[in-house]
Amino acid sequence: MEYKDTLLMPKTEFPMRGNLPKREPEIQSAWNEKNMYQKVQEHTNGRPLFLLHDGPPYANGDIHMGHALNKILKDFIVRYKSMSGFHAPYVPGWDTHGLPIETALTKKGVKRKEMSVAEFRKLCEEYAYEQIDNQREQFKRLGVRGDWENPYITLKPEYEAQQIKVFGEMAKKGYIYKGLKPVYWSPSSESALAEAEIEYQDKRSASIYVGFEVTDGKGVIEEGVKIVIWTTTPWTIPANLGIAVHPNLTYVVVEVEGAKYLVAEALLESVANTVSWEGPKVVKTVQGSELERIVAKHPFIDRESLLVLGEHVTTDAGTGCVHTAPGHGEDDFIIGQKYGLGVLCPVDEKGVMTEEAGEFAGLFYDEANKAITEKLQEAGALLKLSFITHSYPHDWRTKKPTIFRATAQWFASIKDFRQDLLKAVEETKWVPAWGETRLFNMVRDRGDWCISRQRAWGVPIPVFYAENGEPIITDETIEHVSSLFREHGSNVWFERDAKDLLPEGFSHADSPNGIFTKETDIMDVWFDSGSSHQAVLVEREDLQRPADLYLEGSDQYRGWFNSSLSTSVAVSGKAPYKGVLSHGFALDGEGRKMSKSIGNVVVPAKVMNQLGADILRLWVASVDYQSDVRVSDPILKQVAEVYRKIRNTFRFLLGNLDGFHPETDKVAYKDLREVDQFMFIKLNRLVKNVKQAYDNYEFANIYHLVNNFCTLDLSAFYLDYAKDILYCEAPDSNERRAIQTVLYESLLVLAKLVSPILSHTADEVWSFVPGITEESVQLTLMPDEIKVENAQAVEEKWNAFMSLRNDVLKVLEVARNEKVIGKSLNAKVTVYVNGAGRQLLDSIQENLEQLFIVSAFEVAGNLDAAPEDALKFENAAIVVTKAEGETCERCWNVTEDVGQVEEHPTLCSRCASVIEEHYSMNQ
Repeated sequence: MEYKDTLLMPKTEFPMRGNLPKREPEIQSAWNEKNMYQKVQEHTNGRPLFLLHDGPPYANGDIHMGHALNKILKDFIVRYKSMSGFHAPYVPGWDTHGLPIETALTKKGVKRKEMSVAEFRKLCEEYAYEQIDNQREQFKRLGVRGDWENPYITLKPEYEAQQIKVFGEMAKKGYIYKGLKPVYWSPSSESALAEAEIEYQDKRSASIYVGFEVTDGKGVIEEGVKIVIWTTTPWTIPANLGIAVHPNLTYVVVEVEGAKYLVAEALLESVANTVSWEGPKVVKTVQGSELERIVAKHPFIDRESLLVLGEHVTTDAGTGCVHTAPGHGEDDFIIGQKYGLGVLCPVDEKGVMTEEAGEFAGLFYDEANKAITEKLQEAGALLKLSFITHSYPHDWRTKKPTIFRATAQWFASIKDFRQDLLKAVEETKWVPAWGETRLFNMVRDRGDWCISRQRAWGVPIPVFYAENGEPIITDETIEHVSSLFREHGSNVWFERDAKDLLPEGFSHADSPNGIFTKETDIMDVWFDSGSSHQAVLVEREDLQRPADLYLEGSDQYRGWFNSSLSTSVAVSGKAPYKGVLSHGFALDGEGRKMSKSIGNVVVPAKVMNQLGADILRLWVASVDYQSDVRVSDPILKQVAEVYRKIRNTFRFLLGNLDGFHPETDKVAYKDLREVDQFMFIKLNRLVKNVKQAYDNYEFANIYHLVNNFCTLDLSAFYLDYAKDILYCEAPDSNERRAIQTVLYESLLVLAKLVSPILSHTADEVWSFVPGITEESVQLTLMPDEIKVENAQAVEEKWNAFMSLRNDVLKVLEVARNEKVIGKSLNAKVTVYVNGAGRQLLDSIQENLEQLFIVSAFEVAGNLDAAPEDALKFENAAIVVTKAEGETCERCWNVTEDVGQVEEHPTLCSRCASVIEEHYSMNQ
């Protein structure tokens, strides 16, 4: 017979190579056929609800690495919660309104102005659904489990109907108003913007110092003195109606070459250096409060400019005298209202100067800078022109500069319920903790929310106007419009006249003739997505408000976290979430922002086609996602190597369970040897620590815990030690069954613990596990710790043994390098230890040769008896020599009892005995 054929080598059909790009779609297809999402929901129904509410990605284009990071993190949490005693439905969503879709259609050649608004909106809707279908398949390919056939979509009629109710409830409480105010305006988008739609980029701007000549000094300063202002927006000079000074600052009139100028005393030196004044002489000092209502004249327009007092004036830069154009700045507007300056905004929606700008009409505002500067020069008012590069607000979609522009807009009055918002922030659990401070400060400092947009593709603002122009928002009109939207969708607003959108028989005192008009603006898309707590959590019977968790990128503190908080507190008095978790951005391997122009973009689809979704998921688990994260081909290859180790561990466990029947072959804990009990204790600690890490959303800890358990506890020790017993002992020997029991429990535990992360691989492993009844690991619970006795004593003893073992391994490595031995089975190890060490080794019942994976092991004496050539450690001195005897053909141990059984001259006694038993059993 061939002795090698009698070895019980690992045997499993679980493949060594993952081949994930091919195998994962097959696994996902099986999930779809079984309707696994629904099965999980039915399985967990009746448990406490845990709800992670999906922040909707925008439906445009393929998903990027930030999408993948976000959706995979959510999937980790939802899968874990459904395996840890909760009912955790996950309803994905999409944000579908707004400018990007309008722009995408324009790029495709759609001529918007040649069709009705309703026709254009139909095309937008069709495009949005195409994008949803595309992104849905990519999200599913990531292995994200959710109710993909019933997502929430912001353009759906039932969603829009609930959004209208949110608007109506806020209006009913007095939080909605229309006003003429300066707002962020994007000439490139031709629309107002909210703060959340602004990003700051560097911009080169003209920097000018201008003198406004005093015409009425009110007896405080002389007529003819020039008040010096500084601005980086020359195009706003035609809109100047005043100059602001701080009441508590000291101002000086200085004489330079016969002319007199007024600036803040604290800024005199800076201004003098900038405009090249030589030896300015202070001729008068006044308090800012004394300058109130002094009159100057506009440099080139026949108009007065009033001096006003403003607390917003600082000495950080400029002159201490602030050019005030109420139509182009928030502080300017507020102070203009106080002093009755009026509002002048000579710039249209495209950023072009209007007739009110006089000779500059028709110029784009940025082009007008030069012409206006030249006009100031001609008028003798320009003191200095230079250029600076500074941080300037840009439209986050078009990436082009914005302006402040006064227009009639609809606002949500944040100030009216700001304290409720701040209280809600404090009552929410934030991870990371700094998220609370960040959002608290944003809410504390933010102005009213401009919610109207001058676009076509969005949810209409449900306001009617009476004959006298008064807006009409009543419970009756809101309820009726909401019902119309639920039945027909919001396109009905653009398809019908105002009278046909009002309740039948509707009348209003301000419209005695029954003539009504309707608002043409749409709502800010942040109002759309920010209403999801009402339109999804309240609308769907299987969900509830507040959600347990919102999880999005850190940019959503100013976006979805913020708008959701505002609308929810406004209508319900509470935050829409109990907890908020945020993640950073995905950067390239060098920490740079991904850019097509640089060529450093890592595309999720490409990664999945080359390596597989589970590699991408394992990468997400490996990073500190609460900060910005790096991803590149080399980083993914490192992750793939860790995956390979985990997969090989699964394969080894499965391979050595061939022929093991857990219902009959498992060994009770009390009957296990200590080394096996030690592994159960290690397994318990893994279970405890991994579940704790899941609970705290610390996925990188799980990555390291599982990797270390597989490579250190299992591969480097227990599995290495177990091979001799697993391969060489009789199939049903007690030692072998004990080890198989540990392997079986380790297999179950690992498959369950990694299931939320390596979702495909865990399900694949599960299909090979013997003795299970659940068709998927997704339908199981997270493992509990196994009850163990004397855990502390066993662990302390075996930790001490592992320390000694590490010393032995070091000496074996030295002996191998010095060619004393080849493999460790060629070695005899002699140790010299003092009382505690000898007591430890004497107490170990297991075969010490097997534990150290050597052929001979001897405890020779105390430390002081060790020979000179022994390698000495803190608690032991160790000598490695070549083992005496012959090598057993079957187990490869070197022993002096080879050939003692006549029928098997090349085998050791142990192997001969197993063969005799095995051979006789098979006669």
